[in-house]
Amino acid sequence: MPILRDPKLPPIIEKIEAGERLSFDEGMVLYQTPDYNTLMRLANRVRERRHGDKTYFVHSMRLEFTNLCYVGCTFCAFAARKGEERAWDYSVEEVVARVHQKWEPGLTELHMSSGHHPNRPWSYYPEMVRALNQNFPGIQVKAFTAAEIGHLSKISKKPTLEVLRELKEAGLVALPGGGAEIFAERVRKQIARNKVKADEWLQIHREAHRLGIRTNATMLYGHIETLEERLDHMDRLRKLQDETGGFYSFIPLAFQPDANALAFNLGKTEFTTGLDDLRNLAVARLYLDNFEHIKGYWVMISSDLVQVALDWGVSDIDGTILEEHIAHAAGATSPLGLSRQKMVTLIQAAGRVPVERDALYNELRVYANGRLPIADSPRRPLL
Repeated sequence: MPILRDPKLPPIIEKIEAGERLSFDEGMVLYQTPDYNTLMRLANRVRERRHGDKTYFVHSMRLEFTNLCYVGCTFCAFAARKGEERAWDYSVEEVVARVHQKWEPGLTELHMSSGHHPNRPWSYYPEMVRALNQNFPGIQVKAFTAAEIGHLSKISKKPTLEVLRELKEAGLVALPGGGAEIFAERVRKQIARNKVKADEWLQIHREAHRLGIRTNATMLYGHIETLEERLDHMDRLRKLQDETGGFYSFIPLAFQPDANALAFNLGKTEFTTGLDDLRNLAVARLYLDNFEHIKGYWVMISSDLVQVALDWGVSDIDGTILEEHIAHAAGATSPLGLSRQKMVTLIQAAGRVPVERDALYNELRVYANGRLPIADSPRRPLL
């Protein structure tokens, strides 16, 4: 290990080398250390122990079937009210038509998360999932955040477990990780007062895992939360993962400070810094020892920074997406989508091996030199 700048790190390094779990206090040391070089090396070591040089992405389409929403989260610039000119609300037939318009060969994942519609009946949602599976055989529908599942439970007057069961029967294969925001009640009351509570979010994912529906988990950071509240968020996820093993990846989402009430009230116009983004990813990789992947979401931190993040613990960079609106409504300056070739080039330029996966993390293709798929990838030496 190169020379350390932080005398608090040696016992943590020993635990990481031994594969031992970090305590909450040790996680806070990582968040507060000025020795970013060592933090990066530690996160990269854990990342390469698990995945070598492999870096995962999915050929995916993002579809928001409505932006109508009654919840009123203060960080959101996506939601619209009925009658607004910018509002949209697709029928099942229109959802199918939108997918037809954007369809590309090799597309495997359809990722859907949208507003909490004030009027759509429960029947609309399983009908939509069934229609997508019928019209696009082989598509993997990953849809409805835990917050949306909570909403569907209310309008259907069914327990969330039954909602999940019926959606699975309709063809749902996975849940996205949205709606988590920050679990700390102090923060949640200010940014997502009317959204599903933290314990409910965790319970819905617990139920999904028990039904065999795998999920992801997110965390919205860079607004009013403290570092302790970020780590508390991760700690609750780590405990649930110990219990169920049902999470695929953890996805930190950087706050976008445009066209939302939270940014206006804070007088906040700047985005999260690259260093904070990288630190957050590295701490997540070291603290969430039972998560297979830490995902760098290029839409929110840029495709340039996500390349750097591959040395800071990130092993997945999400997907091609094709067209994203939620983050862009709040000021994201990244493209709406990236081509499959761009994803491959981006990963290879960072010195890693691109692996195309599906929504369930099955490896579909491993790329060597941008040409033919290979069976496995070389591993770089560790620290």
